[in-house]
Amino acid sequence: MNKIGLRKEEKAFETRVAIVPEHAALLHEEHGIQFILEPSNERAFHPDEYAAAYADYSPLKGSSASIILGIKEMPLEFFEPNKVYIFFSHTIKCQDYNMDMLKHIMETGATLIDYEKVVDANGRRLIYFGNWAGLAGMSDTLRALGERLMYEGLTPNPFAGMKPTLELKSLSDLKDEFRALGKRIEEEGLPSKITPFVVGFAGYGNVSRGAQELFDILPHKAIEPTQLESIPPSDRSLYKCVFKEEHMVAPFDSNSVFELQDYYENGAAKYKGDFHKYLPYLTVLMNCIYWTDKYPRLITKEFIRNHWNNDNRRFRIVGDISCDVEGAIEFTMKCTKPDKPAFTYIIEEDRAELGVNGNGPVVMSVDNLPCELPREASTSFSETLHSFVPALAKADFSVPFGELELPRELLDAIIVYQGNLTKNFEYLEDCLPK
Repeated sequence: MNKIGLRKEEKAFETRVAIVPEHAALLHEEHGIQFILEPSNERAFHPDEYAAAYADYSPLKGSSASIILGIKEMPLEFFEPNKVYIFFSHTIKCQDYNMDMLKHIMETGATLIDYEKVVDANGRRLIYFGNWAGLAGMSDTLRALGERLMYEGLTPNPFAGMKPTLELKSLSDLKDEFRALGKRIEEEGLPSKITPFVVGFAGYGNVSRGAQELFDILPHKAIEPTQLESIPPSDRSLYKCVFKEEHMVAPFDSNSVFELQDYYENGAAKYKGDFHKYLPYLTVLMNCIYWTDKYPRLITKEFIRNHWNNDNRRFRIVGDISCDVEGAIEFTMKCTKPDKPAFTYIIEEDRAELGVNGNGPVVMSVDNLPCELPREASTSFSETLHSFVPALAKADFSVPFGELELPRELLDAIIVYQGNLTKNFEYLEDCLPK
C-alpha cells in the first residue's frame, strides 16, 4: 500500500493542508493508511493534532511516501522519479509561469494529478476551495472599497474600518464582521454619491455562491440585469445583480440567439463581449467566472479608459477572485497578497500601483484567498478529498496507464503519467519551453 505524504506549503500566508487531522486518523483507523507529515511551522494544524493518525514527522524528499498531497505549486528540486504528486498545478491553461515545472515533472518521470480536473460526469469540480475564495474575496473587496472611498473624501462610509480577513479567526467571526457592516449601512447610510449601490456577480458557481453567502448578510435587494437602468437610489440598502453567460456575451451574427452549449464550444469565434453595457450601473464587480483566452473578456482596457472619466461613473472596484492576469479583466495586471490585497490600475500609465490611490479602478486580486480562512477551508476541502485517498493508496502506479485502476474522476485528472502527458492533456506539449 502506498504511503501518503502531506506536503508543507511554502507560499507566503499559505497554511492550508490537503488532509486534516480528523480525516487522516479516520483513514489510518479504517484503511491502515500511513501518513508522513513534512515538518513545517506554518501549517494551520499542529503536528500533535495528527497524532491519532500515527503520522511520521519527517522530510518528504527521499522518503518512502510514494504519493504526495499538497495545495499549491511545488519547487522543481522537490520532484522525484516514480512518485505521484497531487496539487493545484495551474498548468491546464498553458500558464507560462508553470511550464518549467510541468516540463521538469515530465523529465523526472513523475506523475501529476490536478485537483482542478477531478470532476463529475457533468464537468463539475468535486474537490475545491472555490466557495472559500468567494467568502474571503468578498470581504477583502469591500474593505478595499472602504479605503478607496476614504481616498476620494467620502467619509464617513460604512465600509471604512472593516477588519482584514486575515485577522479574523473563523467564518463565524467573518460573518459577525458583516453583520456589523450591515448594521452600519442601516443606521448610518451610504454616501449619496455612490447610490444606488450595485454589486454585480459575474458567474454563479462555487466561487460566486461563496461571495454571495457573505454579501447576503447585508441589507440588499436582488435585481435582474434588465432592471439596472431603472433602480431608485437607496442610502440604507444595496443591490445585488448576478450575471450569467447570456449577459456577458452576444453572437456576432445579430440574427442568431445565444445558446450556452454553442458558446462553450465556439467562444470568441462566434461571440463578442457584451458586458460593458452593464458596467456603468455597477459600483462593485465580483469576477467569479472560469476564463481562458477562448472566450471574450468581461472588461477591456480600452473600455475602462473611455469610461473612467464619465461624470456619472459609479464603478470603483473589481473583486477579481478568478485572478487571471490580463484575462477576463484585462487590467488585472498582477496578483496580490492577503496583507495587501488591492492595487490601482493607473490608466494613463497602463500599470498597477499597490494600494487604493490613483486615477483608475481598484482591483482586489489575491490568488490564494482561501488561505485567509485556513482551518475551515482545509476541513471543507479534506471532506471530499479523503474519500479518494483509499483508492490512491491501493493503486499500482507502476503499470501502464491503460491498466491503472482508479476511479474515473481521478484517471481523468492525471495530467502526466510516468513522465508523459496523458491523451487529454497532449495539447500542453505545444506550451512547454523548448
